[in-house]
Amino acid sequence: MRINSIINRYIFMEMIPPFIINIVFFTFIFLMTNILDITNMAVNYNVGIASVFLMLIYAVPYFMVFVIPMSIMTAVLLTFLRLSSDNEIIALKSGGMSIYGLLPPVFLFCLSGCIFTAFMTIYGLPWGRTSIKELTCKIVASNLDLGLKERAFNDSFKDVMLYTGKIDLKNNELINIFIEDGRSDEIVSTIVAPRGRLFSEPGELSFQLRLYNGTINRVDIDKRSVQSINFDTYNVTLDLKRAAAKVKKRSKDEKEMSLDELRRHLKDATQKDSDYYSMLIEFHRKFAIPFACFALGILAVPLGIQSKSSKKSFGLGLGLIFFLLYYLLLSAGSVFGETGAYPPVIGMWVPNIVMSGTGIFLLIRTANERPVKINFFKKFINLNRIKS
Repeated sequence: MRINSIINRYIFMEMIPPFIINIVFFTFIFLMTNILDITNMAVNYNVGIASVFLMLIYAVPYFMVFVIPMSIMTAVLLTFLRLSSDNEIIALKSGGMSIYGLLPPVFLFCLSGCIFTAFMTIYGLPWGRTSIKELTCKIVASNLDLGLKERAFNDSFKDVMLYTGKIDLKNNELINIFIEDGRSDEIVSTIVAPRGRLFSEPGELSFQLRLYNGTINRVDIDKRSVQSINFDTYNVTLDLKRAAAKVKKRSKDEKEMSLDELRRHLKDATQKDSDYYSMLIEFHRKFAIPFACFALGILAVPLGIQSKSSKKSFGLGLGLIFFLLYYLLLSAGSVFGETGAYPPVIGMWVPNIVMSGTGIFLLIRTANERPVKINFFKKFINLNRIKS
């Protein structure tokens, strides 16, 4: 049978609309998981809309790595579910076409998703993670409140340790401030103030912290003397250059590394520790997840054909169940692979083998008119629907 036949083009085009809808829907769901943090930055810290939009753009590759295989499976499942429920599968069989003859457009569709997902894992994910880190540093440099935490010591400033009991975002004030100033070699100063306000230095990685109605205790180590000074207002310069230098010097994690960087680190590794296994897992994940498009796509074909009496909601729920199973296997492989319990290559590729093996088994039985009953999944999904 010709690959570019009318029937194969028809099936391929039928899979595109549900794929696009699923991409938009699942991406929206994933983005909603970060909506509280984004709203907090925009409302309480006055982070610009442009910066918030960029953070969303940089986060998309991470979501798309999982959204594309999920959308591929759901699109194939819904397409064959519709063809089966409209008796088009029976009509095609009556015309002499076997189930295997319907696979070329599915393979082409899965190949497109595999290439797109591989682009995201190899290029998009490192770019997004690195860009988010750089943008976060810029936002913190211009909105220092964003980088401070209540009831925690902050040592990001040069020779200054800062503790604040509370951050009043409404009045832009710091409450119950304690500072240890070690910028002088001879004198150690501790500053206590009930409140203070931050003022930025335009174009500089520094802030002025203006303290009100506080006390300075100075200890001269050489002279063995102590001096206590009360003040109405007192300015302390907070230098962020140390924090910026720490970020620049900090080595990339495995998710920020390109494929060449991962390969080079694995080649140069002197011992197989947790960092080595984490990099090895990330290396195999960049290839295993794209091939999940094939494993899940093949599985979706017999599931859609066997569910001809079900509604589309059932097909969507069934697809989510199998994708959840795939993700659980992948997560378990990552956890055990990082500990070195078994080779990371097994943990990353076993989910694909399980899903594709199940799909091939169901496909052969469906083609031989020996379908496997899936009433269990119908009862499970209907039970959850009743509870909700």
